Amino acid sequence: MKWDTKRVALAGGSVWGVLMFLTTIAAATTGYGMTFLQVMTSIYPWYSITFAGSVVGLIYGFLDVFIGVYIVVWVYKQLGKK
Repeated sequence: MKWDTKRVALAGGSVWGVLMFLTTIAAATTGYGMTFLQVMTSIYPWYSITFAGSVVGLIYGFLDVFIGVYIVVWVYKQLGKK
């Protein structure tokens, strides 16, 4: 199977960004996931558990996982070369 590095990274980044967005909205309204998101506030600058922070979390989450997955898939492909 041939992996397209960019597509896999886009998929991973999109999923994590949307999950950060939804979890932040849930925490802002119900308190769900508050402990996890408090850890994220220490990792992502300018991120907060508010409605505005949900957009910041979406952007940071997307970029963070996009870059991470891109590197992992690229290394995986390099190791598979003969």
